[in-house]
Amino acid sequence: MEKLVLYIFYFVVFPGLIFTAVIGLLAAWVDRKVTARVQYRVGPPWYQNFADFFKLLGKETVMPEGAKGTGFLISPLIGLAGITLVSTIVWVINLNLAPSFVGDIIVVLYLLTLPSLAVILGASASRNPVAGVGASREMKLILGYELPFVLAMIVPILKSGGMLRFDSLLAYQISTRPFLYSISGVIAFIIVIICMQAKLTFVPFDIPEAETEIMAGAYIEYSGPALAIFKLTKAMMLFAVPVFIITVFWGGMHFNSLASAIHAILKYLIILVVVVLIKNTNPRLRIDQAIKLFWGRLTIWAIVAILFAMAGL
Repeated sequence: MEKLVLYIFYFVVFPGLIFTAVIGLLAAWVDRKVTARVQYRVGPPWYQNFADFFKLLGKETVMPEGAKGTGFLISPLIGLAGITLVSTIVWVINLNLAPSFVGDIIVVLYLLTLPSLAVILGASASRNPVAGVGASREMKLILGYELPFVLAMIVPILKSGGMLRFDSLLAYQISTRPFLYSISGVIAFIIVIICMQAKLTFVPFDIPEAETEIMAGAYIEYSGPALAIFKLTKAMMLFAVPVFIITVFWGGMHFNSLASAIHAILKYLIILVVVVLIKNTNPRLRIDQAIKLFWGRLTIWAIVAILFAMAGL
C-alpha cells in the first residue's frame, strides 16, 4: 500500500504531472522569450503561459456538430498521460527514486508516440475537414520521423553492449563517457534533435498546424479545457523529451552536488535554445519534403551511425 501511494505521488506530483507541467510551462516561456528576442521584441512575462492555461480552463469546451464526443474529449487526456509517464520514468531513474526495469527505453519510445496519436484521434473525431487535413499530415509526419529516431536510438544500445535499461545506460556512461562524445554518438544525437523538432511540431515541421495554410489544423475545433490540455502536453514535451535525450546520450541529469546540478541544467538549456533557434531560423517544409528528409538523408545517416557504433567509433 505504501509503495502504491509513493508511485501515485511520483506520477501526480514529483517528478510527474505537476513538476513537469510547471517546468514545461517555464520552458515554453523561454521559447517565447527567445523567439521575441530573435524578432527584436520584448516578449511576454514569465507567468504568461500559466495565465493562458488557467484562462482556458475557465472557458467552455464547444463540441462541434457531428463530432464523436468520446474520442474528441478523451484524446487530450491520452497525450497528457503519455508524456507524464515518460517524464516520470525518466526522472525516477535520473534521481534514483526507484529501480529501473528491463526494456524501459522501449516503453518510453512507445509512450512518446501517444501525444501525436492523441492529436490524430481528436482531429479525426471532430469531423472537421480542416482538422482532418491536420490529422493526415500528423500521421505522415509520425511515419517519417519515427524511422530515423528509432534507428538513432539503437546507437547507444549497441555501444553499451545491448543494454535496454536506463539505469544500465547511465551507469555505463558514468563509468566510461557519454555516448555523445563519439563519432556515432554525435551523428545519432543530431538526428534525434531534428526528430525531436518534428515530435514537438516546431518549425520547420509545424506542418499539421500550419496557421497560414490550414488555420489551427488538428486543433481548429478545440477550445476551453481540452485545448488547455493539448497546449500543456506540448509544453511538457518541451521539457520531458530533451531530458530523455540527455539521459540516453549525454550522461543523464545528476544533482549530487551544486556543480553537477548546474551542469545538468546547462545541458537542458543548451538543447532548449538549439531547438528554439532552429524554430526561428528555418522556413516550414512541405509534408513531402519532410518525408524525403526523414526517409532519405536522416535514415541514411542513422544507418551510418549504427555502422560506426558497431565498429566502436
